[in-house]
Amino acid sequence: MSTDRKIRVGCIGVGQIGKMHVRNYAGIPAAELVAIADIDETEARRVASQFGVAHVYADFRDLLARDDIEAVDVCLHNNLHMPVTLAALAAGKHVYCEKPIAGAYCDGLAMAEAARRAGLQLAVQLGSLYRKETRAARYLIDQGVLGPIYHARSTGHRRRGRPYVDGYGTANFVQKKMAGGGAIFDMGVYHIAEMLYLMDNPKVLRVSGKTYQRTELDDERRRTSRYDVEELGMGLVRFENDVTLDIIESWAIHLDAFAGSYVVGEKAGMRLAPFGLFYNVGDVSVNAAPEPDSFHRRRQLVRGDADAYDSPQQHWIAARQGRVPLLPTAELALNTMLISEGIYLSNTLNREVTAEEIAESSVSTALKLEQPAVAAV
Repeated sequence: MSTDRKIRVGCIGVGQIGKMHVRNYAGIPAAELVAIADIDETEARRVASQFGVAHVYADFRDLLARDDIEAVDVCLHNNLHMPVTLAALAAGKHVYCEKPIAGAYCDGLAMAEAARRAGLQLAVQLGSLYRKETRAARYLIDQGVLGPIYHARSTGHRRRGRPYVDGYGTANFVQKKMAGGGAIFDMGVYHIAEMLYLMDNPKVLRVSGKTYQRTELDDERRRTSRYDVEELGMGLVRFENDVTLDIIESWAIHLDAFAGSYVVGEKAGMRLAPFGLFYNVGDVSVNAAPEPDSFHRRRQLVRGDADAYDSPQQHWIAARQGRVPLLPTAELALNTMLISEGIYLSNTLNREVTAEEIAESSVSTALKLEQPAVAAV
């Protein structure tokens, strides 16, 4: 496969996130954004004009019917990811999808299995994997610096950052019927997947969890938002080989911050933010400060494929060119969804649940494509 060929892409949905994706493609020389689709055709035409996109469709199926597009970018609300992705795969398109993989584990599994059967690539937007700190951490782990990993922590903090109800975004972000979940789906996806990536995506055995929606809320925003998702989620995951992960993810909490995510092994531990490496040399405890900026700079100077990991979409395009193997973002996102649903199920049942229970209890949240209309995220 030629590494200098243009990858012709179509983008489905040009809402808040979709516009970011369109802007990102404009900055990737190897990408050619051929067409965009959105039910708000007026807005789609405005975005197309701004970024020089030649073709605009109100119906995404018309975009999928084009035979000069090899990959599509799905930028829709969570519960629309599965049906639109399946339609794209059926049309023979490789798919890059916004996170989370879907609104339910069973829907994400259907996407992954459909891609496998079709022999097509499925990638999920997990921006945390491309941070300099995460790439440096992965490198140190691959060098054996940490030794066997046995525990990690995934954290995400906002003090008062609930979509819509705290003043930004739309109410779709805080309704189960569109989003599927709250802080865990919105923010936790990034942090949980990041830790799974550093842990080599271990197999889930059991999950326990608790969720809350308890902090004060503007009465008018409560009424108009129909806010029915969690603002705080916590969990403990038990994996194969006596490995664990604990999780805390907040949209709103009366605290100034959480300490950053970390991963610990038998030889050393690493915190992602602020980035630090901790180990012992005999009787001396060492707190080291690895330099992710210098790591990134050296990779750019010495490694010919380093730019393929600068951002999720750059990686996606480079993988489609055949320059680098595609990171297993779909697999990571699917395992993240299994854990997330496990937290919700454990909260409902008030007990620890097994991976098998989670998978068996997962119910599709996918919306039909006609009702309601396909809305951009």
